[in-house]
Amino acid sequence: MGRVYKDQQAMPLEILLVLAAVFGVVVYRLVTMENFATFQWDFVKKNWQFATAGTGVCINFIIIMSLNVVYEKVAYLLTNWEHPRTESEWENSFALKMFLFQFVNLNSSIFYVAFFLGRFAGRPGSYTKLFQRWRLEECHPSGCLIDLCMQMGIIMVLKQMWNNFMELGYPLLQNWWSRRKVKKSGHSVENKVYLPQWEKDWNLQPMNIHGLIDEYLEMVLQFGFTTIFVAAFPLAPLLALLNNIIEIRLDAYKFVTQWRRPLPARATDIGIWYGILEGIGVLAVITNAFVIAITSDYIPRFVYAFKYGPCADQGYTQEKCLKGYVNSSLSVFAINDFGTNGNGYCRYRDYRAPPGDPNQYEFTLQFWHVLAARLAFIIVFEHLVFGIKSFIAYLIPDMPKDLCDQMRREKYLVQEMMYEAELEHLQRERKKNGKRFHHEWP
Repeated sequence: MGRVYKDQQAMPLEILLVLAAVFGVVVYRLVTMENFATFQWDFVKKNWQFATAGTGVCINFIIIMSLNVVYEKVAYLLTNWEHPRTESEWENSFALKMFLFQFVNLNSSIFYVAFFLGRFAGRPGSYTKLFQRWRLEECHPSGCLIDLCMQMGIIMVLKQMWNNFMELGYPLLQNWWSRRKVKKSGHSVENKVYLPQWEKDWNLQPMNIHGLIDEYLEMVLQFGFTTIFVAAFPLAPLLALLNNIIEIRLDAYKFVTQWRRPLPARATDIGIWYGILEGIGVLAVITNAFVIAITSDYIPRFVYAFKYGPCADQGYTQEKCLKGYVNSSLSVFAINDFGTNGNGYCRYRDYRAPPGDPNQYEFTLQFWHVLAARLAFIIVFEHLVFGIKSFIAYLIPDMPKDLCDQMRREKYLVQEMMYEAELEHLQRERKKNGKRFHHEWP
């Protein structure tokens, strides 16, 4: 009971730590947003939203990599508290904790940008402010997908560069330092070191005892990046492919020249990673459905062309169906409602009634139509994709039919051999007992 209590107490602390890090990045973006908007350099002043998002992503990446070091130690400690019975159970438990910690740490800010950025910013005259001081950040005028694409692109590229450095660059520096210490130890003749090959191999860097878990973890997290938000960042699979091509050669060079030879170990399968990959696949379908329906403008465009556009009665087939969409997606706000003496109107992205309407600044009927269409799209998209996935899984089983037949045949032959061996054993016992009975009979 003590181990369970410690695990239950530690998990919320990790979640709070991640939320605190994300909140810190959000506060940074809110503070720098005003500074970049009034920056003296015209380039930054005109692109203050990109500058805010870019610097925020870089700081967020530093926090992510720092917390990963902490989470590895916490996962190791929690796994030891559980006292697994076997080594495989220990590895599965440790791998699951490492994945959960790093997945939440890596994707928390991306989920914030995808589904929360600009959703609670309010409207002109009634903006939501943090600490009654800073306005909540809104999406770029071109849409939230731009911010999400930038967030994913920068994090993915920086993480791949960092992983390649830690896998190859760091062992190179360590081996250089080891050779430098060997030269100073006196094992040299005329400034040339003469050591047997086995001792040179021993001076290489030892492979981490959980090095295979780190390799699996890197690939699984990359798989999550390329699938969960692929609708927002279609270049993710291409970047993953280029990274894997480079990493194959780096790993080959690393295992041959920089690390000691690892101890071989047999494994029947990939362990808990198969279940994790299945979970990522399900999460990817749900997340992409929400990205297309909520983050992108696909559903509002479709609703406008089908219901409110100039060719609403003619079907969604002509290019002129989206004429006037931008004007329809903008609401009107009276400047004098700010409490100033100004006249005129300003436009902002939303579906609210104009000033002077009995329900001014309230959501219009078009807003509810768009919301209903988004929910309907999520349900239809998820069921359709899951249905296709199940159908393909049925057509392409995990084990081919020929292999199943061969395994059944081998099982039958083994049972036949065991039966024949048992029958032969019984016959020998019967003959032996018969001879004994013959000799004992008077």
